[in-house]
Amino acid sequence: MGRKLYVGNLSYDVSSPDLEQLFAGHGTVDRVDLITDRDTGRGKGFGFVEMSSNEEAKAAIAALDGKELGGRAIKVNEAKPRASGGGGGRGGRW
Repeated sequence: MGRKLYVGNLSYDVSSPDLEQLFAGHGTVDRVDLITDRDTGRGKGFGFVEMSSNEEAKAAIAALDGKELGGRAIKVNEAKPRASGGGGGRGGRW
């Protein structure tokens, strides 16, 4: 079990401090990465939270998966490693 957690189904109004505060009730939060749209700066509905230990990460999953935040039931689980491979390039020449 890793310390990095995926948090999905977030309301677009949820901020990084909101996530940090929510997860801090279950241990020490080392880092919060809320994924935002490059153009608008608005949240994309998911992010990542890194806890200081595996035990705290497990406790956060058990307590927060399915919990309501901003009017939505959030999804919390262990983050999967990023798939290797190509970026999102269109190929060909511009």
